[in-house]
Amino acid sequence: MHTREEEKAAFGRLLDVLDTLRERCPWDRKQTNQSLRPNTIEETYELCDALVNDDRENVCKELGDVLLHVCFYAKIGRENGDFDMADVCNRLVDKLIFRHPHVYHPSQVGAPHPRPLPYGEQGEDAGEFQDAKTAQQVIENWEQIKLREKDGNKSVLSGVPSALPSLIKAYRIQDKARNVGFDWEDRGDVWEKVREELGELEAELRKGDREKSADELGDFIFSVINAARLYHLNPDTALERTNQKFIRRFNYIEEHSIKAGKPLAEMTLGEMDRLWNEAKRLEHNKQNEQR
Repeated sequence: MHTREEEKAAFGRLLDVLDTLRERCPWDRKQTNQSLRPNTIEETYELCDALVNDDRENVCKELGDVLLHVCFYAKIGRENGDFDMADVCNRLVDKLIFRHPHVYHPSQVGAPHPRPLPYGEQGEDAGEFQDAKTAQQVIENWEQIKLREKDGNKSVLSGVPSALPSLIKAYRIQDKARNVGFDWEDRGDVWEKVREELGELEAELRKGDREKSADELGDFIFSVINAARLYHLNPDTALERTNQKFIRRFNYIEEHSIKAGKPLAEMTLGEMDRLWNEAKRLEHNKQNEQR
């Protein structure tokens, strides 16, 4: 691993190279916030793929790609006279210090070299918040502190980005509501709600009312996401694992159809089911061998 000085030098090297590319590369020179945005989204999803697959080499690579975009936006901000990378870093650090009164004294906001408090102490302005000894207490304090910030969230749910994918957004909405006490007292009670929403969805589907069926489908999915959250499972990660599992097994079917010289469209459902179960069995055997 590198020293902190080597890490700083590497970051400075990145900024220097970006300056040169912005000046001398036709592609880099023409980029704007809006032209970069789609690529930023793509790079973020590529990082997420690497994280889901625990592909550590690609996690390192994709982190670099995402970091490039962060630096690029800061570079454009500097050119426009709005902000620069130092502003980005300092605002982030000051926010972290302000939101962690159990670690830093509030007077450390803006300090070039912030010093943490001794273990077990809190800043004097932290008295109105609970002494954060667990991760959950930190999160609950965090939400309250964000509401107090000058440019912070105006309401509990205003901090949920509107552009988030719906599944992730639902999880974040529920999580933020929980942090202010709006949650099930007993997580086991959520299953009654899940069954209730499933029953209402089935009833509307039988009636053939597409509009109401869509509403009930949304309610049902929201309740399942809620159950996942209560049992400390990330539904987006779980669904992506199932997506990858389906792809692997379907690819197995397709590969065997090619070997047999029989197109998928000509295979019976029974034949495809047999290959699907074969792929499933091979996966399970491989998992057992790795344990």
